[in-house]
Amino acid sequence: MKLLIVESPAKAGTISKYLDGAYTVKASVGHIRDLPKSNKNAIDIEGGFIPHYEISKDKVKVVTELKRLAKKADTVLLATDPDREGEAIAWHIKEALGLKNPDRIVFNEITKSAVGEALKHPRPIDEDLLKAQEARRVLDRLFGYDLSGLIWTKLRYGLSAGRVQSPALRIIVEREKEIRAFIPEAFWVISALFKKDKYTIPFTCSTEPKTAGDAQDIVEKSQKTTWKIKNIKQTEAKRNPKPPFTTSTLQQTASSRLGFSPSQTMRFAQKLYEKGFITYMRTDSTNLSNLALAEIKKVVETDFGSENFKQTFYAKKSKNAQEAHEAVRPTSVKTFSAGQNDQEKKLYRLIWGRTVASQMIPATTLRTKVIAGASDTSVPDFQTNGSHVLNPGWLVADPRARGEDVDLPVLNEGDALDLQEINSEGKETEGPNRYSEAGLVKELERRGIGRPSTYAPTIKTIIDRGYVDKEGRSLVPTDTGELVADFLSDHFADYISDTFTSDMEDELDDIASGKRSYKKTLTDFYTPFTKAVKSKKDIEKISNLGPAPDNLKCPDCGADMIIKLSKTGKFYSCDKFPDCQGARKIDGTVLEGPKDLDRLCPKCEKHNLFEREGRFGKFISCGGYPKCKYIEEDPNAEKPGDTGITCTKCDKGTMVEKRGRFGVFYGCSNYPNCKNIIKTKPTGDKCKMCGELMMAGTKTIPDRCSDKSCPNHNPHKLAKKK
Repeated sequence: MKLLIVESPAKAGTISKYLDGAYTVKASVGHIRDLPKSNKNAIDIEGGFIPHYEISKDKVKVVTELKRLAKKADTVLLATDPDREGEAIAWHIKEALGLKNPDRIVFNEITKSAVGEALKHPRPIDEDLLKAQEARRVLDRLFGYDLSGLIWTKLRYGLSAGRVQSPALRIIVEREKEIRAFIPEAFWVISALFKKDKYTIPFTCSTEPKTAGDAQDIVEKSQKTTWKIKNIKQTEAKRNPKPPFTTSTLQQTASSRLGFSPSQTMRFAQKLYEKGFITYMRTDSTNLSNLALAEIKKVVETDFGSENFKQTFYAKKSKNAQEAHEAVRPTSVKTFSAGQNDQEKKLYRLIWGRTVASQMIPATTLRTKVIAGASDTSVPDFQTNGSHVLNPGWLVADPRARGEDVDLPVLNEGDALDLQEINSEGKETEGPNRYSEAGLVKELERRGIGRPSTYAPTIKTIIDRGYVDKEGRSLVPTDTGELVADFLSDHFADYISDTFTSDMEDELDDIASGKRSYKKTLTDFYTPFTKAVKSKKDIEKISNLGPAPDNLKCPDCGADMIIKLSKTGKFYSCDKFPDCQGARKIDGTVLEGPKDLDRLCPKCEKHNLFEREGRFGKFISCGGYPKCKYIEEDPNAEKPGDTGITCTKCDKGTMVEKRGRFGVFYGCSNYPNCKNIIKTKPTGDKCKMCGELMMAGTKTIPDRCSDKSCPNHNPHKLAKKK
């Protein structure tokens, strides 16, 4: 028997079809080993930064099964992803299964030809790539644990720092401070409608007045004078196609065109890759293989005409482009549409369009600028612009990049114009915009912070940690995020700087290419770093963020108040705390403390229950917390998300919309006596098979039973069986 091991079950299924039973293809389901959660025995620093791995609890069964198959196999091949992390997973499989000299194969696309070619060229595990990934993992653990431990003692328990997440947070906070410091300047925009024959044409004043008086003066003079076409200038401009997608540009374009977050984009791309529709999606290369170029040429010549083909090679943007050999592209551009749902299909079409367009001629656009002049020379000129695509070129393959034409009627210099309407509008200059997720990815790439595989998880981490909120598409730092960023900037500026983070990525690249030693790299980092952390052990705990406004006094004793930080954000606390526990919300309203309900906790029967206020409203908990963690909802609290649908588990409560760590879900209002929860909104119907609640589906998944053990929980499987 021949055994071939990959990471994902979907990838295993696709490859299995290509091998016609010649190999047994199994999946490790991602990483099977990791550093232990406790840092005590995770890394032997004195021994040379030797990591001590352990098999993840949820992978014990997977490893047992792989061991059983490996013992029966004559040949074991490791076919994990073609990057450093894939190399590390292959090595972990080798170690966990006790394999002596397994062969490693790599392919940039999951196609029959690519897999077949890879099988002809097995190689040993690349020790340099492995060491580079191991160095990254150890480095991030040392950085995160040491700094996070300090932040816990100096700021608040539960906060964290990270080698890449902290610079990303700093960048967001710096932008927020720029926005606050920005002083807007007033200006006026004057717009007018001129009529020429039967056409009405919008024009804008070429001067932006700084005062309302100046603007009004221009409006009044414009109404008293006559107008004509003063000048017409036409120029042809070329729009060159953009390079094929890298990870970064794919995330940015999918955000602007499709509204996908970076993590969503990578999730959908992963599915397309595993099904063999696109090449590997973690890459900073814009290269296309000769085979791909030849296929693109045929498609362009057949579908768009040979005159539209132009082979183009693009210079790499990253000096260390190394995660894969090619750009993100369709494995075959002959396949116009692919994917199992709308999101995957949209992303595939985006990748297809960019790939094909990259090998086509530029688009040619005619740009027209028309100047309207007044007979009163004291009145500034007005202008309008038009554009029209003369030859679409690459835009026929990627039409969404075209935009709209702005057509102007036929005009000639000297033509008289009739002013129909003129208005002035006061505006203010705008400060810098907040970063969107796509904008932050672009900025991280520009500064050399992180690598293709780190962008999406970095952004997800700072959002999940509560350091950043998403308002629409904008990333806004929370009070906690700002405090953490400021603390690190004040005390560890060198370690969260662009230079340090970028240089460290270069050093990891040098390990991957065999130019640098694993041990030396970590020693050079950790020796000064651990000294810097120890030197800050004696700084005072930051519990006071400054004085409250003079007009805000303690509601209990009338003393001055100070600003403090809780898990839910900033609040005002009496400066006599803990002797006085008076507090106010940041808007100045009185923050009530826990209210004794004079009712014994039913769980521990030792302490009274207290009514408290949390992130999601009022709740009731045991006064003996944290030893007793009993909690119940306030029965008198408003339940705006109450569906009114009776819970089928207890028949007492109703299903109420709730928010947790992973977003919205629906739970019984009788919690904690009843812990029934479902992922999506209940429909109000009961399952005909088992009687449990039905929950609403999506575009691709119909309504389904809330009970996972019920066959009706997965209608697709049920339909297949039938």
